[in-house]
Amino acid sequence: MNLGLLLGNGESMEQLDQLQLVVAEVQAARQQVSSVRAQVQELEGTIAAVESQPDGLTLHRQMGGVLIEVADKEGLVSELRETLDSLRVHLERFSEREKQLIQTYDELKQSLQGAQE
Repeated sequence: MNLGLLLGNGESMEQLDQLQLVVAEVQAARQQVSSVRAQVQELEGTIAAVESQPDGLTLHRQMGGVLIEVADKEGLVSELRETLDSLRVHLERFSEREKQLIQTYDELKQSLQGAQE
């Protein structure tokens, strides 16, 4: 998002400040989306790994700085899936917020460009 194209005569400093704020918010939203998407992918991989673990082998889970043996594989998978579902909801919300901010950016940009003409 290039603000340099919008600089010229007659633009409201307030609109430019608002546009810069929206750009910063879009960037933050994109970082959040990227971070949560990575967490979702990591958790999906973890679930697949746990599910493919043979029944006779021991599973461990890290709690703080300690590894704890997991006796209930199905319970662990269920808990991981609940966490995954929650992350997906967060991802959807962050993605929607990102879309809204991009729309706001586009509207502000159009407004500033219209003021130049």
